Amino acid sequence: MAERSPRSVGLRLRPSEHRTLLFVGDLVASSLAAAGAYYSWLGYAWYKLIASGVPPVRAIKYFPSAEVPFWFYILPILWIIFLVEIYDPHIAAHRGRTLRGIAVAASLGLVLYSLVFLTYRDPASLPRIIVGAFLLLASFLTLGWRMLYIRLYTSSGLQRRILVVGAGKAGRTLAHLYRKMSPPPFQFIGFLDDDRDKTGKTCEGYPIFGNSEQLLQVIEDLQISDVIIGIMGIMRGVTFQRILDAQERGLEIIPMPTLYEEMTGRVPIHHLESDWIVRSFVDQARVSGFYELLKRVLDILGGLAGMALFFIVFPFAALATVIDSGRPIFYTQSRLGKRGLLFQIRKFRSMDKNAEADGKARLATENDPRVTRVGNFLRKTRLDELPQFWNVLRGEMSLVGPRAERPELVAEFQRQIPFYRARLLVKPGLTGWAQINYGYVASVTETAVKLEYDLYYIKHRTLMMDIQIVLRTLGTVARGAGR
Repeated sequence: MAERSPRSVGLRLRPSEHRTLLFVGDLVASSLAAAGAYYSWLGYAWYKLIASGVPPVRAIKYFPSAEVPFWFYILPILWIIFLVEIYDPHIAAHRGRTLRGIAVAASLGLVLYSLVFLTYRDPASLPRIIVGAFLLLASFLTLGWRMLYIRLYTSSGLQRRILVVGAGKAGRTLAHLYRKMSPPPFQFIGFLDDDRDKTGKTCEGYPIFGNSEQLLQVIEDLQISDVIIGIMGIMRGVTFQRILDAQERGLEIIPMPTLYEEMTGRVPIHHLESDWIVRSFVDQARVSGFYELLKRVLDILGGLAGMALFFIVFPFAALATVIDSGRPIFYTQSRLGKRGLLFQIRKFRSMDKNAEADGKARLATENDPRVTRVGNFLRKTRLDELPQFWNVLRGEMSLVGPRAERPELVAEFQRQIPFYRARLLVKPGLTGWAQINYGYVASVTETAVKLEYDLYYIKHRTLMMDIQIVLRTLGTVARGAGR
């Protein structure tokens, strides 16, 4: 039998490639907006000269000699930074959330410019026409590009076509997640399973086409681009060989946990083997000393800025707290840090003085009745956490990381949730991937979901991810949507 040539699966982009495409498109749109704003500014200046009586021939000489403020050249980069919340491929594929993200970016730009304009010593060097034209053009050009992206993203011809090998617990989990995603990030075609009694039936509404021996034929017939390994236990030799054959034909072979992380931004703790910690955090997720150094520099700079803000806010927060519910202004608790080391944190008190009169540690919940009126405001704006910037400067915490938890709760959760103590592999943070993606937790089940976010951060952490989390946190604070 003649050997088949490797099969091309067409242009089907991975999530990282989607982000790169989004960045390039936004950069082009914002650069065009900057160019348009520049010529709008010059045109307006030229019109004013003519209106003042300068002959057009003389006025046009102004055109090439106009000096552009130095900050003008960073406007496209600032615009991209303001768009940080819509760089997740799932969010970027949603029209409503994209429109909201662009509106927020334009509003942030306008507010920032207004603050600088009002406090700058030389407002004349900050021409309003150029900033206004840039924000307007950047909004419309970015919106047009993003709508084109959404059209391409949801095009069936460009989406990946997924086939899962294994219709057991892991495969069902993926199918269940997929059914809840809108718009879908790929096409979920169906399953193969070596249990011949399942052939011809469905799993979570998707067909089971046959067993793994038919893998190559199913790939050819259904134009599959990605094969997902949903077998978490021992794999048959023939199944392993067919998967290798598919890889040789150019298909992407993806383990179930990897696709789960891509779909949710979380690690599937209930679908992992016991040695996952060693394989993920020792073999795969080591970070360089350079990253640790830059992260510490970022922590020190952020800590200094945070302490400066603390000294500004302190008199007002202290007075409001005393008037509302009396003293003390702060409360102190023991928390577990990196490697399980104990340290003390201070926060502005946001709950009643006897919130835990029985001495039993409890998780804070949404609309917690123990929260005071002033405390509710401090929590929504996250001002209650300002004193923790001192812990950041001391090196006990970081700006970004898992939430610092109490020893009693850690002891309880690690008995009930697999891999829970792994979150102590890094410093706790003022904010983190779990904090910006998930709300209050009131049960062990919800705590497990939040742990999945924490472990995803630990596994994938980079300086750019840290900066993204900080920027998204600032957006949350600006909207008063803190938790």
